[in-house]
Amino acid sequence: MANIILLAVCLLAGIGLNKTGRFPAATPAALNGFIIHISLPALAILYIHNLKIDASLLLTALMAWLVFLAAWGIFAAAGRIFNMDRQRVGALIMVAGLGNTSFVGLPMIEAYFGKEYLGIGIIADQLGSFMVLSTLGILVSTLYSSGDVSPKLMVRKVLMFPPFQALLLAFLLRPLPFPLWTVTILEKLGATLTPLALVSVGFQLHFGGIREVAKPLAAGLGYKLLLAPALIWFLYSVVLGASGTITRITIFEAAMAPMITAGIIAIDHDLEPRLVTLMLGVGIPLSFVTLHACHLILTRIV
Repeated sequence: MANIILLAVCLLAGIGLNKTGRFPAATPAALNGFIIHISLPALAILYIHNLKIDASLLLTALMAWLVFLAAWGIFAAAGRIFNMDRQRVGALIMVAGLGNTSFVGLPMIEAYFGKEYLGIGIIADQLGSFMVLSTLGILVSTLYSSGDVSPKLMVRKVLMFPPFQALLLAFLLRPLPFPLWTVTILEKLGATLTPLALVSVGFQLHFGGIREVAKPLAAGLGYKLLLAPALIWFLYSVVLGASGTITRITIFEAAMAPMITAGIIAIDHDLEPRLVTLMLGVGIPLSFVTLHACHLILTRIV
Protein backbone atom coordinates (compact mmCIF):
# COMPACT_ATOMS: atom_id res chain seq x y z
CA MET A 1 0.00 0.00 0.00
CA ALA A 2 2.86 2.38 0.80
CA ASN A 3 4.18 2.10 -2.78
CA ILE A 4 0.77 2.95 -4.21
CA ILE A 5 0.46 5.99 -1.94
CA LEU A 6 3.98 7.04 -2.98
CA LEU A 7 2.87 7.07 -6.63
CA ALA A 8 0.01 9.43 -5.84
CA VAL A 9 2.07 11.71 -3.56
CA CYS A 10 4.89 12.16 -6.08
CA LEU A 11 2.52 12.74 -9.00
CA LEU A 12 0.65 15.40 -7.01
CA ALA A 13 3.95 16.92 -5.86
CA GLY A 14 5.03 17.38 -9.47
CA ILE A 15 1.72 19.03 -10.35
CA GLY A 16 2.00 21.31 -7.32
CA LEU A 17 5.59 22.35 -8.02
CA ASN A 18 4.62 23.33 -11.55
CA LYS A 19 1.59 25.31 -10.38
CA THR A 20 3.55 27.25 -7.76
CA GLY A 21 6.40 28.09 -10.14
CA ARG A 22 9.02 27.28 -7.50
CA PHE A 23 10.96 25.03 -9.87
CA PRO A 24 12.28 26.14 -13.29
CA ALA A 25 10.67 25.03 -16.53
CA ALA A 26 13.69 22.82 -17.29
CA THR A 27 13.09 20.70 -14.18
CA PRO A 28 11.75 17.62 -16.07
CA ALA A 29 14.83 17.52 -18.31
CA ALA A 30 17.14 17.54 -15.29
CA LEU A 31 15.11 14.88 -13.46
CA ASN A 32 14.91 12.68 -16.56
CA GLY A 33 18.66 12.95 -17.07
CA PHE A 34 19.31 11.76 -13.52
CA ILE A 35 16.89 8.85 -13.98
CA ILE A 36 18.49 7.67 -17.23
CA HIS A 37 22.11 8.06 -16.11
CA ILE A 38 21.91 7.16 -12.41
CA SER A 39 18.67 5.58 -11.17
CA LEU A 40 18.05 3.03 -13.93
CA PRO A 41 21.67 1.80 -14.19
CA ALA A 42 21.78 1.32 -10.42
CA LEU A 43 18.62 -0.80 -10.49
CA ALA A 44 19.88 -2.88 -13.42
CA ILE A 45 23.13 -3.75 -11.66
CA LEU A 46 21.37 -4.47 -8.37
CA TYR A 47 18.55 -6.72 -9.57
CA ILE A 48 20.29 -8.59 -12.38
CA HIS A 49 23.10 -9.55 -9.99
CA ASN A 50 20.77 -11.55 -7.72
CA LEU A 51 18.23 -12.66 -10.32
CA LYS A 52 17.58 -16.41 -10.38
CA ILE A 53 16.97 -17.36 -14.00
CA ASP A 54 14.62 -20.34 -14.30
CA ALA A 55 13.68 -21.94 -17.63
CA SER A 56 10.17 -22.55 -16.32
CA LEU A 57 9.62 -18.78 -16.27
CA LEU A 58 10.50 -18.30 -19.94
CA LEU A 59 6.90 -17.42 -20.84
CA THR A 60 6.87 -14.80 -18.07
CA ALA A 61 10.01 -13.12 -19.46
CA LEU A 62 8.67 -13.38 -23.03
CA MET A 63 5.38 -11.63 -22.17
CA ALA A 64 6.78 -8.07 -22.32
CA TRP A 65 8.44 -8.72 -25.69
CA LEU A 66 5.18 -9.99 -27.17
CA VAL A 67 3.15 -7.07 -25.80
CA PHE A 68 5.65 -4.53 -27.17
CA LEU A 69 5.94 -6.14 -30.61
CA ALA A 70 2.15 -6.37 -30.90
CA ALA A 71 1.85 -2.68 -29.93
CA TRP A 72 4.46 -1.79 -32.55
CA GLY A 73 2.54 -3.67 -35.25
CA ILE A 74 -0.89 -2.34 -34.27
CA PHE A 75 0.04 1.33 -33.86
CA ALA A 76 2.36 1.41 -36.87
CA ALA A 77 -0.54 0.11 -38.98
CA ALA A 78 -2.96 2.56 -37.35
CA GLY A 79 -0.53 5.39 -38.07
CA ARG A 80 -0.57 4.57 -41.78
CA ILE A 81 -4.34 4.09 -41.92
CA PHE A 82 -5.24 7.26 -40.01
CA ASN A 83 -2.26 9.32 -41.22
CA MET A 84 -0.93 9.98 -37.69
CA ASP A 85 2.27 11.90 -37.00
CA ARG A 86 5.37 9.78 -36.48
CA GLN A 87 5.82 11.24 -33.00
CA ARG A 88 2.31 10.18 -31.99
CA VAL A 89 2.82 6.66 -33.30
CA GLY A 90 6.14 6.40 -31.46
CA ALA A 91 4.57 7.68 -28.23
CA LEU A 92 1.77 5.09 -28.43
CA ILE A 93 4.16 2.22 -29.12
CA MET A 94 6.46 3.19 -26.24
CA VAL A 95 3.90 3.95 -23.54
CA ALA A 96 1.19 1.44 -24.50
CA GLY A 97 3.74 -1.24 -25.36
CA LEU A 98 5.54 -1.27 -22.01
CA GLY A 99 3.94 -1.91 -18.64
CA ASN A 100 4.87 -0.77 -15.16
CA THR A 101 5.80 -4.29 -14.06
CA SER A 102 7.95 -3.02 -11.21
CA PHE A 103 6.73 -0.05 -9.16
CA VAL A 104 3.05 -0.76 -9.77
CA GLY A 105 3.38 -4.44 -10.67
CA LEU A 106 5.26 -5.73 -7.62
CA PRO A 107 2.98 -4.12 -5.00
CA MET A 108 -0.05 -5.38 -6.92
CA ILE A 109 1.32 -8.93 -7.05
CA GLU A 110 1.94 -8.83 -3.31
CA ALA A 111 -1.57 -7.50 -2.66
CA TYR A 112 -3.46 -9.93 -4.90
CA PHE A 113 -1.30 -13.08 -4.90
CA GLY A 114 1.06 -12.87 -1.94
CA LYS A 115 4.65 -11.88 -1.20
CA GLU A 116 5.96 -15.34 -2.10
CA TYR A 117 5.21 -14.68 -5.78
CA LEU A 118 7.23 -11.46 -6.13
CA GLY A 119 10.01 -13.37 -7.91
CA ILE A 120 7.70 -13.89 -10.88
CA GLY A 121 7.20 -10.13 -11.09
CA ILE A 122 10.96 -9.51 -10.98
CA ILE A 123 11.47 -11.94 -13.90
CA ALA A 124 8.72 -10.18 -15.88
CA ASP A 125 10.30 -6.81 -15.12
CA GLN A 126 14.04 -7.43 -15.46
CA LEU A 127 14.17 -10.04 -18.24
CA GLY A 128 11.06 -8.63 -19.89
CA SER A 129 10.14 -4.97 -19.58
CA PHE A 130 13.56 -3.58 -18.70
CA MET A 131 15.37 -5.44 -21.51
CA VAL A 132 12.69 -4.45 -24.03
CA LEU A 133 13.04 -0.80 -22.97
CA SER A 134 16.84 -0.95 -23.25
CA THR A 135 16.80 -2.46 -26.74
CA LEU A 136 13.61 -2.27 -28.80
CA GLY A 137 12.42 0.77 -26.84
CA ILE A 138 15.50 2.78 -27.80
CA LEU A 139 15.18 1.63 -31.42
CA VAL A 140 11.56 2.80 -31.57
CA SER A 141 12.32 6.10 -29.82
CA THR A 142 15.13 6.84 -32.25
CA LEU A 143 13.23 5.74 -35.36
CA TYR A 144 10.06 7.71 -34.61
CA SER A 145 11.80 10.84 -33.35
CA SER A 146 14.48 11.13 -36.03
CA GLY A 147 12.81 9.52 -38.99
CA ASP A 148 14.79 7.09 -41.11
CA VAL A 149 18.15 6.42 -39.49
CA SER A 150 20.92 4.03 -40.42
CA PRO A 151 21.26 0.64 -38.71
CA LYS A 152 24.67 1.80 -37.50
CA LEU A 153 23.17 4.80 -35.72
CA MET A 154 20.44 2.66 -34.16
CA VAL A 155 22.97 0.16 -32.84
CA ARG A 156 25.03 3.03 -31.48
CA LYS A 157 22.00 4.51 -29.70
CA VAL A 158 21.30 1.19 -27.99
CA LEU A 159 24.93 0.62 -27.03
CA MET A 160 25.28 4.16 -25.67
CA PHE A 161 22.05 3.98 -23.64
CA PRO A 162 23.28 4.05 -20.01
CA PRO A 163 20.77 1.46 -18.66
CA PHE A 164 21.75 -0.95 -21.46
CA GLN A 165 25.43 -0.51 -20.60
CA ALA A 166 24.54 -1.17 -16.96
CA LEU A 167 22.63 -4.28 -18.04
CA LEU A 168 25.72 -5.68 -19.76
CA LEU A 169 27.87 -4.78 -16.77
CA ALA A 170 25.38 -6.47 -14.44
CA PHE A 171 25.65 -9.78 -16.29
CA LEU A 172 29.46 -9.56 -16.26
CA LEU A 173 29.41 -8.95 -12.49
CA ARG A 174 27.03 -11.80 -11.65
CA PRO A 175 29.82 -14.24 -10.63
CA LEU A 176 31.31 -11.71 -8.20
CA PRO A 177 29.92 -11.15 -4.69
CA PHE A 178 28.86 -7.60 -3.90
CA PRO A 179 30.09 -6.02 -0.65
CA LEU A 180 27.27 -4.86 1.62
CA TRP A 181 28.16 -1.18 1.09
CA THR A 182 27.81 -1.63 -2.69
CA VAL A 183 24.33 -3.09 -2.31
CA THR A 184 23.32 -0.24 0.00
CA ILE A 185 24.52 2.41 -2.45
CA LEU A 186 22.78 0.76 -5.41
CA GLU A 187 19.54 0.43 -3.42
CA LYS A 188 19.55 4.09 -2.43
CA LEU A 189 20.36 5.30 -5.95
CA GLY A 190 17.76 2.99 -7.50
CA ALA A 191 15.12 4.10 -4.98
CA THR A 192 15.21 7.59 -6.52
CA LEU A 193 13.61 6.37 -9.76
CA THR A 194 9.95 6.28 -8.74
CA PRO A 195 9.74 9.63 -6.91
CA LEU A 196 11.79 11.52 -9.49
CA ALA A 197 9.98 9.98 -12.47
CA LEU A 198 6.53 10.72 -11.08
CA VAL A 199 7.46 14.25 -10.05
CA SER A 200 8.71 14.77 -13.61
CA VAL A 201 5.48 13.38 -15.08
CA GLY A 202 3.33 15.42 -12.69
CA PHE A 203 5.30 18.58 -13.51
CA GLN A 204 4.42 18.14 -17.20
CA LEU A 205 0.84 16.95 -16.69
CA HIS A 206 -1.79 19.29 -18.12
CA PHE A 207 -5.38 18.18 -18.55
CA GLY A 208 -6.20 21.17 -20.73
CA GLY A 209 -6.83 20.21 -24.36
CA ILE A 210 -7.43 16.57 -23.47
CA ARG A 211 -10.15 16.41 -26.11
CA GLU A 212 -7.55 16.93 -28.81
CA VAL A 213 -5.79 13.69 -27.86
CA ALA A 214 -8.83 11.81 -26.55
CA LYS A 215 -8.84 9.23 -29.33
CA PRO A 216 -5.15 8.25 -29.21
CA LEU A 217 -5.30 8.39 -25.40
CA ALA A 218 -8.25 5.97 -25.36
CA ALA A 219 -6.57 3.75 -27.96
CA GLY A 220 -3.30 3.61 -26.05
CA LEU A 221 -4.86 2.90 -22.66
CA GLY A 222 -7.37 0.49 -24.19
CA TYR A 223 -4.51 -1.53 -25.62
CA LYS A 224 -2.36 -1.43 -22.48
CA LEU A 225 -5.04 -2.12 -19.87
CA LEU A 226 -7.41 -4.38 -21.81
CA LEU A 227 -6.15 -5.74 -25.12
CA ALA A 228 -2.58 -6.61 -24.00
CA PRO A 229 -3.65 -8.95 -21.16
CA ALA A 230 -6.35 -10.43 -23.41
CA LEU A 231 -3.69 -11.15 -26.04
CA ILE A 232 -1.38 -12.86 -23.54
CA TRP A 233 -4.30 -14.85 -22.11
CA PHE A 234 -5.23 -16.08 -25.60
CA LEU A 235 -1.65 -17.03 -26.53
CA TYR A 236 -0.71 -18.63 -23.22
CA SER A 237 -3.94 -20.18 -21.94
CA VAL A 238 -5.91 -20.90 -25.12
CA VAL A 239 -3.14 -21.65 -27.64
CA LEU A 240 -0.47 -23.12 -25.35
CA GLY A 241 -2.79 -24.47 -22.66
CA ALA A 242 -0.84 -22.92 -19.78
CA SER A 243 -2.59 -22.55 -16.43
CA GLY A 244 -1.88 -22.07 -12.73
CA THR A 245 -0.66 -19.21 -10.57
CA ILE A 246 2.44 -18.37 -12.62
CA THR A 247 0.32 -17.99 -15.75
CA ARG A 248 -2.24 -15.85 -13.89
CA ILE A 249 0.47 -13.52 -12.59
CA THR A 250 2.09 -13.27 -16.03
CA ILE A 251 -1.24 -12.20 -17.57
CA PHE A 252 -1.82 -9.89 -14.59
CA GLU A 253 1.56 -8.22 -15.26
CA ALA A 254 0.55 -7.73 -18.90
CA ALA A 255 -2.39 -5.64 -17.62
CA MET A 256 -0.23 -3.15 -15.72
CA ALA A 257 -0.40 0.60 -16.26
CA PRO A 258 2.02 2.21 -18.76
CA MET A 259 5.66 2.14 -17.69
CA ILE A 260 6.80 5.44 -16.18
CA THR A 261 10.35 5.04 -17.47
CA ALA A 262 9.14 4.35 -21.01
CA GLY A 263 7.26 7.65 -20.79
CA ILE A 264 10.43 9.40 -19.63
CA ILE A 265 12.38 7.99 -22.60
CA ALA A 266 9.57 8.96 -25.00
CA ILE A 267 9.50 12.51 -23.64
CA ASP A 268 13.29 12.69 -23.84
CA HIS A 269 12.95 11.90 -27.58
CA ASP A 270 10.14 14.48 -27.96
CA LEU A 271 7.50 11.87 -28.83
CA GLU A 272 4.35 13.95 -28.20
CA PRO A 273 5.03 14.70 -24.51
CA ARG A 274 1.46 15.84 -23.79
CA LEU A 275 -0.01 12.51 -24.92
CA VAL A 276 2.66 10.61 -22.98
CA THR A 277 2.06 12.46 -19.71
CA LEU A 278 -1.71 12.01 -20.02
CA MET A 279 -1.32 8.28 -20.66
CA LEU A 280 0.74 8.02 -17.47
CA GLY A 281 -1.34 10.44 -15.41
CA VAL A 282 -4.65 8.82 -16.38
CA GLY A 283 -3.42 5.26 -16.89
CA ILE A 284 -1.83 4.69 -13.48
CA PRO A 285 -4.91 5.50 -11.33
CA LEU A 286 -7.26 3.89 -13.87
CA SER A 287 -5.24 0.67 -13.70
CA PHE A 288 -6.16 0.21 -10.03
CA VAL A 289 -9.73 -0.42 -11.22
CA THR A 290 -8.90 -2.51 -14.30
CA LEU A 291 -6.38 -4.66 -12.39
CA HIS A 292 -9.00 -5.55 -9.80
CA ALA A 293 -11.36 -6.62 -12.58
CA CYS A 294 -8.53 -8.50 -14.29
CA HIS A 295 -7.78 -10.46 -11.12
CA LEU A 296 -11.43 -11.43 -10.69
CA ILE A 297 -11.62 -12.68 -14.26
CA LEU A 298 -8.32 -14.58 -14.09
CA THR A 299 -9.40 -16.54 -11.02
CA ARG A 300 -12.29 -17.88 -13.07
CA ILE A 301 -10.74 -18.57 -16.50
CA VAL A 302 -7.08 -19.51 -15.89
